[in-house]
Amino acid sequence: MIILKNLTLRRGAKVLLDSASVSLNPGEKIGLVGRNGAGKSSLFALLNGMLHEDAGDFSFPAHWRLAQVAQDMPETSESATDFVIAGDTQLAEAQREVEAAEASDDGERMAHAYMALHDAGAHDAQSRAQALILGLGFQVRELNQSVNSFSGGWRMRLQLARALMCPSDLLLLDEPTNHLDLDALVWLEAWLKKYSGTMLVISHDREFLDAVTNVTLHIENGQLTRYGGNYSTFEDMRAEQMALQQAAFAKQQDKIAHLQAFINRFKAKASKAKQAQSRVKALDRMEKLAPMLASAEFAFEFKEPQNLPNPMLTIDDASFGYPPPADAPPGTPPTVIVRHVSKSVFAGQRIGILGANGQGKSTLVKTIARELKVVAGEVIEGRGLNIGYFAQQELDVLRPGDTPLQHMIRLARDTIANGGAGQFSSREQDLRNFLGTFNFSGDMVKQAVGTMSGGEKARLVLAMLVWQRPNLLLLDEPTNHLDLATREALAVALNEFEGTLMLVSHDRALLRSVCDEFWLVSRGGVEPFDGDLDDYQRYLLEEGKRVRESLKEAGKVAETPVVRAEPAPVAAKKLVSSGRIKSLKQKLEKLDKSMAALQAEKAAFEARLGEALSVEEITETGKQLQHVIDELTIEEGEWLELSGQIEELEGAGA
Repeated sequence: MIILKNLTLRRGAKVLLDSASVSLNPGEKIGLVGRNGAGKSSLFALLNGMLHEDAGDFSFPAHWRLAQVAQDMPETSESATDFVIAGDTQLAEAQREVEAAEASDDGERMAHAYMALHDAGAHDAQSRAQALILGLGFQVRELNQSVNSFSGGWRMRLQLARALMCPSDLLLLDEPTNHLDLDALVWLEAWLKKYSGTMLVISHDREFLDAVTNVTLHIENGQLTRYGGNYSTFEDMRAEQMALQQAAFAKQQDKIAHLQAFINRFKAKASKAKQAQSRVKALDRMEKLAPMLASAEFAFEFKEPQNLPNPMLTIDDASFGYPPPADAPPGTPPTVIVRHVSKSVFAGQRIGILGANGQGKSTLVKTIARELKVVAGEVIEGRGLNIGYFAQQELDVLRPGDTPLQHMIRLARDTIANGGAGQFSSREQDLRNFLGTFNFSGDMVKQAVGTMSGGEKARLVLAMLVWQRPNLLLLDEPTNHLDLATREALAVALNEFEGTLMLVSHDRALLRSVCDEFWLVSRGGVEPFDGDLDDYQRYLLEEGKRVRESLKEAGKVAETPVVRAEPAPVAAKKLVSSGRIKSLKQKLEKLDKSMAALQAEKAAFEARLGEALSVEEITETGKQLQHVIDELTIEEGEWLELSGQIEELEGAGA
């Protein structure tokens, strides 16, 4: 049991916890919530020994093993598999003891050391580590790549796998979903549900918290309040508490009425489609939480679009991908990711775009956003179309040395130069006032963007997007780096937006609350997805299970059979036949492994072609993909031939 009794915790002059008390029981899954700066990470630092209480008492069982995700970016030439295995501290300790025992030449000590090594799981450490790595979205071919070869986001996934690899009684997770796509997120939820120890998690993903926690610990005003239940239960109970505060509630009536207006407006015209009904439920919940939402410090809105062309877009037998590089030989075909798409996008549609990594979601959105040219067919834009595009990389194109005000001045100047009017005038004071609605006030408007947090940068990109007054919003993972309050504000703003929305996101709460239809990008095409997000989640889990089972089968090592003595010459004949079959099966297993690796390579190259690449990289990746396809064709033929020979031998020996 973790016990905090009258505990005071300070960071510098700031009091984070002031005589706070709470008890957390073994095996509980606790979501730690509170506004940014409330002290969530500091409480983690107390639990892991990096901080000490300033007053009061704090304790948890001395024998508990603790695991947490390291926040530093790993720099090592170790393979991904070895790096994750090293996270098993119990195994590492057992290995050190084996080495020491062997050096001492003490037979009894060696016997105990080898037994401890076995108990630590040395026999299956590699398979456990690789299951974690693959579950978090890596490809088979990447298992033995060096850690340094991966980008920052993928290295943080390896840090997460390393933490999960460590045997623990207490698991601390600080924003574990930040670098995960929906596929990896669903896998992580399933893994954490099976975790038997005590877990504390900080996250801004409400559906993730709902899925993996059964207790919520709220930090506010230096106090810790325990709620029995997940994040949704906490919201319900907190909303009830706030509703009882009549004075505060009265001040919120205008905002509540505003929320109620768009909830009623949508529900009055909602269809009976499953996705639409899912959205109605999300809005029902928002209605219930109106007092809480209205009390949020941050809120914004999209102004009514100046015009609404209908249709917004007409996609006519279009293929999306990348053109051949400029220096490619004449006749080089383009690299096509998504083919033969014929769809119309109408005014007021709210489309969620689903699909696994590498299937072409970003390629589709980038082409509609005019970042890429259509490969074949055409995308016809409605007259007066004004696109607002939020891409993940938008945070990277902000100028680190410039201030929010400088960004807005430049945007206003460029918008006016291109014939647009934007939302407000380009006067500096008006731009300052506008930034103030996004919590950029006082000295923050003159603070260098490079010194800001990821959440503040994301807010600035949102502000720039809103100012442009778009009628078509293309949002690619807009909630990365946003805290829960800002995510709720975004959901409210998007629900009020009167234009058309196309959204790619791993935030299921946002998808549920703002989208009433889904497109699935898969297998080179775009099709309507008739189910809701629960159906899609089941689809992902089934697909993931199927892939893992196929990899598991391909990776099995043939066990050496025990040959029992039989009377000659029958035994001799059977041994010859058995030896032949064994040899062929070993060849078949090698082919299985090789084909599984090739299939994974093929998928990886296809996924890579869906990313933003240079023309040289596109050419090289295309060549590598074709080479893998050729090898796969040859090995499939060999596999069929070997299977036939084994069947003949087994039939003869029956």
